[in-house]
Amino acid sequence: MLKIASRIMLAGTVSATAMAAQAEVIVGVVGPMTGQYASFFEQLTNGAKVAVERINADGGVNGEQLVLQIEDDACDPKQAVAVANKLAAAGAQAVFGHFCSAASIPASDIYDESGIVMINPAATSPMLTERGVPTVFRTAGRDDKQALVIADEIVRRKLGERIAIVHDKSTHGLGIAEGVKAALNEKGIQEISFDSLTAGEKDFSTLVTTLKAQDPDVVYFGGYFAEAGLLVRQAREAGMTATFIGDDGVASSEFPSIAGKAADGFLMTFPPDPRQNPASAETVAAFREKGIEPEGYTLYTYAAVEVFDQAAEAAGATSGPAMVDALRDGSFDTVMGTLDFDEKGDSSTEPFILYKWEGATYTPLP
Repeated sequence: MLKIASRIMLAGTVSATAMAAQAEVIVGVVGPMTGQYASFFEQLTNGAKVAVERINADGGVNGEQLVLQIEDDACDPKQAVAVANKLAAAGAQAVFGHFCSAASIPASDIYDESGIVMINPAATSPMLTERGVPTVFRTAGRDDKQALVIADEIVRRKLGERIAIVHDKSTHGLGIAEGVKAALNEKGIQEISFDSLTAGEKDFSTLVTTLKAQDPDVVYFGGYFAEAGLLVRQAREAGMTATFIGDDGVASSEFPSIAGKAADGFLMTFPPDPRQNPASAETVAAFREKGIEPEGYTLYTYAAVEVFDQAAEAAGATSGPAMVDALRDGSFDTVMGTLDFDEKGDSSTEPFILYKWEGATYTPLP
């Protein structure tokens, strides 16, 4: 396996070649610019912008400057396809995104037809890579593996056997909720309920009344931070004492703003935080100097751009079979640590761990 070192962990002096280069390489970052998931897209955009700036300052990709094209898909599959076609028509060479799995999956087919690589930092549905699309890779983990970790942690920490499962009906939320259910059932634990709520609604009093009557030890919620925050806040206001657990969709500073004090003690799964990696200290400092806290998916997007840069250098190209082979066969030095991809395009280093929210921050549990 080819080991490729990062050129942007410490950005260097702009070379004469880079100054003279006229060609540009268009890359895209796509997600929901507005609405309840916009803060997640801000993480993706921040990660991509800083990485692109540093690569360009260090001479660009194979002597060519990156141009970042930012597009809004509203997490809508039809709009995602339209955006994918727009990027293909613009001559984009790579896409870092989309954020939502439901948008990423149909868009990835357009990119593949156009020879554009997708290095996805956020979409966690197994179906993104299970379809065998050769140009799809991701630095994010998979919901089926995340579901196993959630079930394992519930059992290992003896959180209880009365488990209520709730999801938001989204591709991500329903998919991971079904995974948690299956993983618990494999361990001999039968959920006491499997319910849903509608994303975007604010009043979950009927659901909370039902949950409270069931007297669960644990409530697992598959979905995103807005509904997670409202649900746990309303549950605590109703006197519920169950342990609440969410997934990577809760990894946003918006969550405690919505949940208030009810955020304290909320558990969630997320991959290891690159901010805790000593090797990433210089990169983290660079973000903070810009007034950006690189939370959530920020550094996973930064790493996706690093991977593209290093693979393009190894391939001597930014698209085509040589680029795909470089991604498939390479080992990449990133802010997340060393990354490589399996035959499906999934990161081979994608463990999830359990975090606990306290106030405005989340910390890993031992």
